[in-house]
Amino acid sequence: MKSIVAVCMCLLSMGMHAQEISGLLRNEKNGAIEGAYILNNRSKAHTHSDQEGAFLLSNTIAGDTLLIGAMGFEKGTFIIDEKARSGNQVYRLTEAPFQLSEVIIRPKADALQVLADVNLETSPVKSAQDLLQKVPGLIIGQHAGGGKAEQLFLRGFDIDHGTDIAIQVDGMPVNMVSHAHGQGYADLHFLIPETVQKINFGKGPYTAAQGNFATAGHVDFQTKDLPDNSRIQFEYGDFNFRRSLGLFNLIDSPRNKMYMASELVQSDGPFESPQNFSRLNLFAKYTAHLNDTDILKGSVSHFTSNWDASGQIPQRAVDQGLITRFGAIDATEGGTTSRTNLNLAYRKKLDDKTYFKSNTYLSKYDFTLHSNFTFFLEDPENGDQILQKEARTLFGLQTQVHQNHVWGSQRLHLEMGAGFRNDAIDNNELSNTINRTNRLSTIQLGDVRENNLFSYLNADFTSGDWTISPALRLDYFSFGYTDLLAPTYSNETVEKTRLSPKLNFLFQPTNDLQFFLKSGIGFHANDSRVSVARNAETVLPKAYGMDIGTLYKPTANLFVTAAAWYLFLEQEFVYVGDAGIVEPSGASERFGFDFGLRYQANKWLFFDTDFTYSHARSKGADVGSSYIPLAPDFTLAGGLGVQNLGKLSGGIRYRFLDDRPANESNTIIANGYALFDLNLNYQWTKSISLGFNIENIFDVAWNETQFATTSRLQDEVAPVEEIHFTPGTPFFIKGQLRYTF
Repeated sequence: MKSIVAVCMCLLSMGMHAQEISGLLRNEKNGAIEGAYILNNRSKAHTHSDQEGAFLLSNTIAGDTLLIGAMGFEKGTFIIDEKARSGNQVYRLTEAPFQLSEVIIRPKADALQVLADVNLETSPVKSAQDLLQKVPGLIIGQHAGGGKAEQLFLRGFDIDHGTDIAIQVDGMPVNMVSHAHGQGYADLHFLIPETVQKINFGKGPYTAAQGNFATAGHVDFQTKDLPDNSRIQFEYGDFNFRRSLGLFNLIDSPRNKMYMASELVQSDGPFESPQNFSRLNLFAKYTAHLNDTDILKGSVSHFTSNWDASGQIPQRAVDQGLITRFGAIDATEGGTTSRTNLNLAYRKKLDDKTYFKSNTYLSKYDFTLHSNFTFFLEDPENGDQILQKEARTLFGLQTQVHQNHVWGSQRLHLEMGAGFRNDAIDNNELSNTINRTNRLSTIQLGDVRENNLFSYLNADFTSGDWTISPALRLDYFSFGYTDLLAPTYSNETVEKTRLSPKLNFLFQPTNDLQFFLKSGIGFHANDSRVSVARNAETVLPKAYGMDIGTLYKPTANLFVTAAAWYLFLEQEFVYVGDAGIVEPSGASERFGFDFGLRYQANKWLFFDTDFTYSHARSKGADVGSSYIPLAPDFTLAGGLGVQNLGKLSGGIRYRFLDDRPANESNTIIANGYALFDLNLNYQWTKSISLGFNIENIFDVAWNETQFATTSRLQDEVAPVEEIHFTPGTPFFIKGQLRYTF
């Protein structure tokens, strides 16, 4: 007991006599610099800046020299004076060409996200969906050329459109709960890629700030407060592809910043029945620095999209010569969707050790989709086309309080958060249609009301080379469904809570080496219609996860990451929106290995690659029927990038997805693929640049999305189960002209 008291008194004494400074790191446009390394050259005390550029450093006296380094900035040297020791000092760094040697491994559980920063710096982004592939190990597939949300693959999951990955933009959720087309539907197409500043991500259920859907991982996109410059950009390519971009800086002062962006994308695609795809994006953001520490940000965005689609076609129709790979069985598929977002964020410094963050959001969303997956299986006369439709209002608020405490070499960071999310979905519909115009029958029609209240506490305690991060999250859900087809009014509701503990350990003996052990419990809530139908039984199934691995920089220009992981889901009930049924798929088990490498050969040449292996099986099933359909077992992605080689920049990118089972018995195989893309840009003048991109440079015949589906063609007497696929884009070249000012 005496020893415990002595330790407490020692810590208290250190806290009373510790000489601390707090500061803010800003770039030349007054934007926050996250993840910088701050070193006191005399005492060797060091720390890192947080997401808002804030830091707290102990053991300093007037006259000390601070050395500050951050990725993408020149190193800075600053002398501590009395003003700095009084707090709120702003330190500014000058931007510089990216160098891998400047990458610092932070002693945080999410340190791996620095890989996405490197990917953004060293390879161009072609589209909003391409942003997701900046996350190592994440592979995407498109069903409808940019009309529908992408199909996602990560850590042995066929995530479909978002069932097991939580996606956010500036703190606003992208995933749609109880969606007409599928649980967790995450359409990211309202995000203009040129507005993205940073990608934060994590794999596994280890982050307390992330709740629903964050089982395989989470991704959070942060938009820029102000782009580097204004620009007008035009792109034109094969298949009648056209893209126009406008990016305009309207206010650029030390305290106030505002810009607007617009994007129009149109394409017919390689299909025999033109897609007639069109998407319009509008975005505006205003940032007010109320003082050196307090910031108010507001953004508004709107996107609308419409398209025709050739759908997923059966392999036998191609083999028999009935259609080509780019033909259609039902050419009347397609849809429309739109989303309007308002997002308001506020950050306030309460004292040198505490700051407060909050953001609130409001979205209006509409979705209409016509699909035909089985052709004439159910209705030999009219066909099996279905309509999925909904109108949604999404509203939410989340608040965080961060506290930093320093006692000599011990540091404690506390993060406390709370918030809520409300989804009001009107006329969530599933109907049989013909030719996209006539409803033949309505299968489901109802209103969904879903509420999620949450709170969490996370602590990062660092002592010497060790960091321990225990966390706890509490979620409350209220699921409600009103069946508008029922003969009498019935508003069914159920409630459920989930407690999710996390515990992470980090050992970091140097700035270039970190070992980690992460563990946690997460969950994936099911559709409200599942919840009320099953009276809340296993509607919040737990996901148990563990990661063990390392981040290592053996040399200044080489960065290596490796992790072995395990994930167990105790139950997966899935609402199949295409059929309007509840499909219990039981417990599942996944484990695997991730490996990543980043290498800078010289000032202008970069190489990266990410390898993943996953083993996914259903629990409780016979050995021969325990495969999880479409779960990837092996992926490889990476490339070579050239930056600032005179007036030239560009690179070649590759991605590989292995063959994988398409059904539980592995008797139907979804074929893998290997693809290479090329891009090249030339800075003609200071303001004008030219470029071109080639996708699928070897013109590989590949299937972008594949499913084992039972269908029947109009002249067939019996149904057939086999691969149905959406063909991937063949050789596709597009040119680009950009004017900056």
